[in-house]
Amino acid sequence: MRNIMRENVAEHSFHVAVLTHALCTIANEVFHRSLPTDRIVSMALFHDVTEVITGDIPTPVKHHNKEILSNFREIEELAADRLSAMIPEELRSVYKPLITGKREMDEYRRYVKAADLLDAYLKCTFELSAGNREFSVAKRQIEGQLRKLNMDEVEYFLEHFAPSFEKTLDEMSEANEAPSS
Repeated sequence: MRNIMRENVAEHSFHVAVLTHALCTIANEVFHRSLPTDRIVSMALFHDVTEVITGDIPTPVKHHNKEILSNFREIEELAADRLSAMIPEELRSVYKPLITGKREMDEYRRYVKAADLLDAYLKCTFELSAGNREFSVAKRQIEGQLRKLNMDEVEYFLEHFAPSFEKTLDEMSEANEAPSS
């Protein structure tokens, strides 16, 4: 789709890491969970690292059919293995799980996936706020995907934080000004 505001993988990974931190903080502080926030945020920083080799394949292309998705997942695994092999042996135990996505971390990866979707949702919000209507259908679809995650943390974020992303700085400042007596 035509973008008004471009974003590279580094910016996206940063946004996903910050959103992951927010979701984990909400989980721990609001819903009294015991998530290892630092570990999950590290996973978020590396969630798209294989794109160094594969490039960024748009989601609609990856998910066009099951065969394409399966083939792409295999390519991602090969890229992850290749990157992992490049890590010096004495550091491999730290970085390989972040790159290859070990299965025992699936519970934590759920937060990264939610943050990844939130970043896409917020991207749609920014584009729509800038007048780019091409993102209206995508925003509705992504919101549906977010709701299907059935995560209290995501619902909390959507209720308490997402609306502010549709406002200008002036609108946010006006909302925070105390009424004069």
